[in-house]
Amino acid sequence: MNDLEEIKTLKYRYLRALDTKNWDAFADTLTADVTGNYGASLSFTNRDDLVGFMRASVGPGIVTEHRVGHPEITVDDDTAAGRWYLQDRVIAPEFSFMLFGAAFYTDRYRRTADGWRISATGYDRTYEAKLSLDDLPSFALDVGPAILTEEP
Repeated sequence: MNDLEEIKTLKYRYLRALDTKNWDAFADTLTADVTGNYGASLSFTNRDDLVGFMRASVGPGIVTEHRVGHPEITVDDDTAAGRWYLQDRVIAPEFSFMLFGAAFYTDRYRRTADGWRISATGYDRTYEAKLSLDDLPSFALDVGPAILTEEP
């Protein structure tokens, strides 16, 4: 597999691990010194803090869906940069809340002894919409087995 395909696969694994709450696999996509910037008030300077926040905030009661496409990736030896178009959805049934939106992810990647890893990630929103599930009287949610409720 060439560098571009490996980086695409890495990004898809990052999102799959996030949406299935597989925190070990999620951590494995990141360098130890990863930086994360998910908006004006949400930033991180290392893997442990970023993964810890996601584990605490996007637990089993929160359903997420992240889709990326239109990758623009440039590779320069053992580093790379990428931009992705993101569409996402967050459903919090306990709070009768749904968010959906779009953004552009900006990533940096580093080749390590274990392959490509994300060394910086973040996004800038193009829009974000929020609604109360109370406004959708027919809303019903069934969560499939792909979402982990405990660590594997």
